Amino acid sequence: MTKAALGPAVRRAAALLVLLGVWESASRAGWVDPFYAPAPSSVGSVLLALARTGEIWGHLEATLLAALGGLLGGLALGIVLGFGAALVPALAELLEPVMILLNAIPRVILAPLFVIWLGIDLASKVALALILVTVLIFFAVYNGIKEVDRRLVERVRTLGGGRGALIRDVYIPSITAWVIGNLKIAVGFAFTGAVVGEFVASSRGLGYLLQFAQSTYNAALTIALIAVIMVFALALFALAERLERRLLRWRYDQP
Repeated sequence: MTKAALGPAVRRAAALLVLLGVWESASRAGWVDPFYAPAPSSVGSVLLALARTGEIWGHLEATLLAALGGLLGGLALGIVLGFGAALVPALAELLEPVMILLNAIPRVILAPLFVIWLGIDLASKVALALILVTVLIFFAVYNGIKEVDRRLVERVRTLGGGRGALIRDVYIPSITAWVIGNLKIAVGFAFTGAVVGEFVASSRGLGYLLQFAQSTYNAALTIALIAVIMVFALALFALAERLERRLLRWRYDQP
């Protein structure tokens, strides 16, 4: 991490510590009802207990597999469908209305349907995460190709370049920034799909544990699980940002 990035990171960490300190002090003073907002120390104790007994690892593995499966599958499917719709007008006439409809509705309402179709195991969670990511990446690729300068396309064709040359030398470099720029959002969508799918119906996963915590009115366990999901989502965000900086180095090297 560079010195320029270190300053904001330190300030954010300090702000978080201050917030946790105020929260802990308010809880110990009796200003906050522990039933609704247990102290950070209580949440930490729950996390340590879950880690010590090993109970959380299987659930965490299930959620990560569902999220990563949906993320990778959604990236691949969104890129293929976006390319196809942008390059084949007849396919665009079929796909674009469907994608607009899926984008307009809350896609998480599809979770019960996927459970009916695919059961309560991993497949239904991957499917929901995949749909969320696919729609996002489809529009990133589709709009990215549509935004390519037509003069550049005509010049390549004038020089004898066919569709393969256009895809390799024009479209792929053009949409890379669009896809990578949406990668962090896609990570959040993938986790949303996995956890919501587990929350609706599952036998394991962090969403399943959240549903159990809600049913037993266990606020400490609920906050602990939310913290775990946030930590892993932020870790994937950081990886996506490093990938973005590596692939789009030219953008960050500009003065």
